[in-house]
This record gives sequence, C-alpha cells and structure tokens, in this order.
Amino acid sequence: MNASTAQRLSIMSPTFAVEHLPHGGLPEDDWLVLVRAPEGLTVVREARGADAAEQWIGFYGGATAHGLDVPGMLSAIVKPLAEAAIPVFVASTFHADLVLVPELRKQQAVTVLEEAGHQVMSQDGAAGERSGDGTGAGR
Repeated sequence: MNASTAQRLSIMSPTFAVEHLPHGGLPEDDWLVLVRAPEGLTVVREARGADAAEQWIGFYGGATAHGLDVPGMLSAIVKPLAEAAIPVFVASTFHADLVLVPELRKQQAVTVLEEAGHQVMSQDGAAGERSGDGTGAGR
C-alpha cells in the first residue's frame, strides 16, 4: 500500500447484522444499508440480542473521504484482510467505504489493518485501538 491509500478508519458502534430478505420483504426502520438486487434485499442493521452468532464490526473510512475517481482505496482495506483470511462484507458510499468483519475477528482485523498502514480509531476518535497508546503496538 502507498501513502495515498492509507486511511483513518473508525470502528463503528454498535455491532451490525447482515441479512437477506426476499423481494417484497420490508425491513424495519433500523437499517443502515439497504441494497436491492435481483435476488432480493440485503439489509445491514444494528444487531439485536437474537443476532448474537452473526454480529459484525464496521470499519468506516469517512475520516479520509475520497472521490469516486481515486483508485485502490477499497482494495487497500480489503486486500490485507483477505490475505489474513478474514471475511468481509462491504457497502460503499459516495465518499468512503464501510467494511464489516465478524465481531469475533475484530482484534485480528485491527492488527492486520494497522500493519497495512491504516490508522484505526474507536468511534470516540481514540487512535491505537490495539494498545490504547496511539502507536498501534502491543497485543
């Protein structure tokens, strides 16, 4: 990765659930992402207690928003996660990408992303999610 694709990623809160609804199914109003495709609706929403086995953590690159013409931004996040065999679900906005990883893989994902040159912050803006000291070192 080069310096132009390094990003400041915020860990979104709360955790999320990803679900599929058939055409004609109506999601509740708590959705964050809604995609209509030929096979139905994909919904990303806040996880509830019943979703315990399928919760996802979101990394959002809004702090380093970019135009649609900037190549490699999503790849810079997804490639190191793929190389570490961490599954992802991605939703892109006009300016940035939301990359979801299974909640159980959060620490590994943070480590991988920081080692790839990204800065990972908690939602309150604290850097160094792994160590709490801003360096990304530790654990």
